[in-house]
Amino acid sequence: MFEIKMERIDENRVLIPQTGKMRVPGIVYANDKIFRLLTTDESARQVANVACLPGIMKYSLAMPDVHWGYGFPIGGVAAFDLDKGIISPGGVGYDINCGCRLLAANLTLDDIKDKLDALTTALYQGIPSGVGSTGEVKLSGKDQTKVFQEGSAWAVKNGFGLSEDLETTEDNGVMPGADPEQVSARALERGKEQLGTLGSGNHFLEIEVVQEIFDKQAAEAFGLYKGRIAVMIHSGSRGLGYQVCDDYLALMVKHAAETGIDLPDKQLACAYIQSERGRRYLAAMACAANYAWANRQILMHLTREIFEKTLQISPRDLAMRLVYDVCHNIAKMESFDIDGKTKKICVHRKGATRSYPAGHDALPARYKSVGQPVLIPGDMGTGSFVLVGQQKAMEETFGSACHGAGRVMSRKQATKASLGRTIVRELAEQGVLVMASSKGTLKEEIPEAYKNLQDVVQVVHDAGIAKKVARLKSVACIKG
Repeated sequence: MFEIKMERIDENRVLIPQTGKMRVPGIVYANDKIFRLLTTDESARQVANVACLPGIMKYSLAMPDVHWGYGFPIGGVAAFDLDKGIISPGGVGYDINCGCRLLAANLTLDDIKDKLDALTTALYQGIPSGVGSTGEVKLSGKDQTKVFQEGSAWAVKNGFGLSEDLETTEDNGVMPGADPEQVSARALERGKEQLGTLGSGNHFLEIEVVQEIFDKQAAEAFGLYKGRIAVMIHSGSRGLGYQVCDDYLALMVKHAAETGIDLPDKQLACAYIQSERGRRYLAAMACAANYAWANRQILMHLTREIFEKTLQISPRDLAMRLVYDVCHNIAKMESFDIDGKTKKICVHRKGATRSYPAGHDALPARYKSVGQPVLIPGDMGTGSFVLVGQQKAMEETFGSACHGAGRVMSRKQATKASLGRTIVRELAEQGVLVMASSKGTLKEEIPEAYKNLQDVVQVVHDAGIAKKVARLKSVACIKG
């Protein structure tokens, strides 16, 4: 086991020099406050461990929300050569294509404040949440195959939303290469009744209000105006994605010796991208990613319907449209400038968000002039930030930024810290209505279990990989 050394590059970056079996250096985006937190868990060592993997390009990276995860740190970004590199389920995460979706409405807080209690209750009752929750969408085998292959488009075709929603969903809400044959029977079973459900843990649906605008041009392009209502939805591929990850981790651990790859941590179990196991995992991962996109599309549709019914307002007057949908846990084949040449590589983002700049071909036409919305939610008492992607991200982080605040307490530590407290009352005193299917979830998700969102966002803003556009304050939160 080699020693982990860290030295500051500048005010917002820390270098982990290449040593031992590291093939590239590590870089963590951190100011002094976040740098001190790096000494409290094993995330810096995990950044160094990832740097030991075959085919890794340039750096092993971590965003300022970094914390310990399975194999790869959460907040980790790593890119691999397609011919010599690997794909690792631990570098994608258990909740494949966990992500966020931001909706903007033509309403102010004054428009809904008298019905906020009723609206929060209706959302809680109308959107299934919690561990093992099931929804009204029951999939036949044939339908499930279509969801795997079509993603968000399947939901829209079946009456859950509008075709224009696809335009502002990352990759139009579908990943190519999905092969349902590579998904286990157990994963299929877990996915049959969970489409259109929020889930548990850090998943949530929040009603937020735009509190501050930093970049008027980008905010107007995104349809964000001070005082207006927005909704943030955070969910993923549910039990199906978890099972896909579990299945392929077990397979890759079992056959680790066959690859000849010297792993510093068995949780980094992987396969070469061009190997049979690598291709099979990528095909199964795409199925789970498309399931997650369909899931968030349905959740958005249910949210619109509940707003309209509770507020007795027409779709036209509500005008609730999708600002953007971003992935947090994914591996994608993307093109970047590597040593002066455009090269397609495999980018793992585990607890990290794509951050593409203005003019990028992957952006919808309405955002081409400003850049991609980057959605950064915080703890349930804080709200969220919206940023916009910058060119520097393409040069330094493979087009990536942070994805949230990042935990500083384990769930066990948070539960202990919440003993004797009434979390719902505490948040109500801060002006945030909270409803949850489990008191245990509220204890695990107390605000102080997370880093200060402002600190995290300021790092990526000051580093120039994403620029602040707007700050949103939470007024109601639904938790699993």
